[in-house]
Amino acid sequence: MRNRHRLTSRILIFDEQDRILLYLTVGSVPAERTRWITPGGGVEPGETHAQGARRELFEETGLDISDLGEPVWRQDFVPDYAGGDHDTAHAEYYLLRTTGFQPSRENWTAEELLDVLETRWWTLDELTSTTEPFRPPELLDLIRNQLPPC
Repeated sequence: MRNRHRLTSRILIFDEQDRILLYLTVGSVPAERTRWITPGGGVEPGETHAQGARRELFEETGLDISDLGEPVWRQDFVPDYAGGDHDTAHAEYYLLRTTGFQPSRENWTAEELLDVLETRWWTLDELTSTTEPFRPPELLDLIRNQLPPC
């Protein structure tokens, strides 16, 4: 029986064209479907959410940002995928505006190199019209509410 709670930090990264960076990922269980997600991941023991967000940002993109500010959104949820090692989760989302860039894979783990199939900058219109799944399901509303001014 799992009955574990996972803490995660995620980053909403917008470029100068108001596009958001998402990663197409597939889980470790072959039956899992792919989905587009924001960069981020688990908070390690002893880390705050902010520290976890900075570390994940560096590991998954190569960007080293000293301060991401306060979270713009918090979410408690039950993971909807098979094979996970936890039953419940809490995510805190941070906001970053930067110039467009190609994420560096240099600091990716072996699992991330297998799990991340593609990276892509999406416009709000593209996300609104796509049939591809993305997480969290509230991402469109989150973007509309949090998109910073240019």
